[in-house]
Formats: sequence, C-alpha cells, structure tokens
Amino acid sequence: MSYKVSIVIEKDDHGYYAYSPELEGCQTQGDTFEDVIANMKEAIELYLETLPEDERKEYLSKEILTTYVEVNVA
Repeated sequence: MSYKVSIVIEKDDHGYYAYSPELEGCQTQGDTFEDVIANMKEAIELYLETLPEDERKEYLSKEILTTYVEVNVA
C-alpha cells in the first residue's frame, strides 16, 4: 500500500536532517538532499512496518500543511 507522509528537511553546515511530524521519532540525515530523501523513505517504510494497520491509519490521517510568512525586523 502506498502512503503520502509529510517530512521536514533542514540544511546546516553538516548536511541535511529530516523528520516526519506524523511519525514521532522517525528521523534521519544525509550528506545531500537526494541522500536525505532516500534515507527518509527507507526510515518511514521501516517505521510503518512496525505498526499494526489500524495504528498506521491513525498516524497517517493527519493533514499537515506548511507555508511561510514574511516578517519585517527593525
């Protein structure tokens, strides 16, 4: 079965860090953006495999939207 899972990716001096707000503790890192995406897909698949079907549906029923706001700082 295929699922869409929200992830957040942050970049710093050491590479990329990613986590899923829907799946507590599901996180990874990578040297490149492509690495962190591949690592995150694997981490999510492994995480979901540990959950019973009803728990998967509960965790993945959340709708997480992201956007940004522009602010002015004096």
